Amino acid sequence: MIKTNICIAGAGPGGAATALKLSHLNIPCVLVDKAAFPRDKVCGDAISGKAATILSRIDPGIMQRFEAAITLQTDIWGIRFVSPNNRQIDVPFHLGYDCTKDPKQGFVSKRLDFDNFLIEEVKRRDNITFIENTAIEVFDKTDDGFTLASRDGDFHATARLLIVADGANSWFSRHVAGLEKDEKHHAGAVRAYFKNIGGMHPDGFIELHFLKEINPGYFWIFPLPGGYANVGLGMRSDHISQQRFNLSHKLKEVIENNSHLKSRFQNATLTSKITGYGLPLGSKNHRISGNHFMLVGDAAHLIDPLSGEGIGNAIYSGFIAAEQAQQCLNARDFSAKFLEAYDERVARVLGAEMRLSYRLQQLMAHPWLVNLLANWVNKNRGLIDTISLMYTDLPTRKKVFNPLFWMKMFFCKKR
Repeated sequence: MIKTNICIAGAGPGGAATALKLSHLNIPCVLVDKAAFPRDKVCGDAISGKAATILSRIDPGIMQRFEAAITLQTDIWGIRFVSPNNRQIDVPFHLGYDCTKDPKQGFVSKRLDFDNFLIEEVKRRDNITFIENTAIEVFDKTDDGFTLASRDGDFHATARLLIVADGANSWFSRHVAGLEKDEKHHAGAVRAYFKNIGGMHPDGFIELHFLKEINPGYFWIFPLPGGYANVGLGMRSDHISQQRFNLSHKLKEVIENNSHLKSRFQNATLTSKITGYGLPLGSKNHRISGNHFMLVGDAAHLIDPLSGEGIGNAIYSGFIAAEQAQQCLNARDFSAKFLEAYDERVARVLGAEMRLSYRLQQLMAHPWLVNLLANWVNKNRGLIDTISLMYTDLPTRKKVFNPLFWMKMFFCKKR
């Protein structure tokens, strides 16, 4: 029997970040995952600047060691948007960037590699008890927390606080916390790995292609080390059901039938299976904590509604959960009322971003509007600069959604 104040279920980026932050706060914890690492995780593999920033706040050495491992990641300096009418717009994350001098703005790394890198960081810490290849399947609530166990009985523990970070398919999230799947706030996606795709941006821009045949959704190409790329497409789940899409077949059709993409994939080689996964989006309000528990990352439905990126929000919510756990221990209070502070802080730091992304997702559902905006932006360098600032400055993002901003841009351009 293991007795611990804090047990974390799930050792992906959210769970690992929670454990690492607790460790640096000198708070011991137990981290448990059903898989043996390294293990693959179906994902787009994009790691935002937000993820890098929070990991550096936990320990600057983490990102220094990750950046030094050049075979694990590709540096990303911006996004290439492609509209339904094939208008291409390159938007850097940082205006006037210099790849040789500036801090890295983002990365693409296979989850097989990135998650294992974080687990190696976990193993460096003496006050984290890491248990892998063990699935927690019994969650019994007690007056003092939870009794946890594997079905075979090999793992048995008690914890005053349970931090649930076991992903999009979390049993606990659905059956205990009550976060049911809502297809209007959920997406389906497929991913495959290719090698030697033509026409990639020299500075590793990730590509988002908004195509009529997968609307609302997008097709992506994310560059990886060694000439590889993560290729996939995603779409909101209610539209998948309504249109009876087979996403794996649709991925092949897009590559084979889209004239602009077909030429780029002419000499490319598929190096993996096409694999699907689900994404619970952060576009719906709900509680992500309760008596003696908090939800982190995908288990808390914190995936960005527009981009589908979840790693940054998982790591950020894990950071917040660790600091909230410290407050719980200091106050000796693990009640749902006390843990409301966790919900409030997550909403404060991520809520505005989620709402803006959800509004963008809704706008992108209209191909004619996407084409109109793409044509306009492509002719106006100032707009591209403003969009670039959106990635580092939330007030700029809010300004872009103010109708007065667009009226000013329109009439200034007319004059």
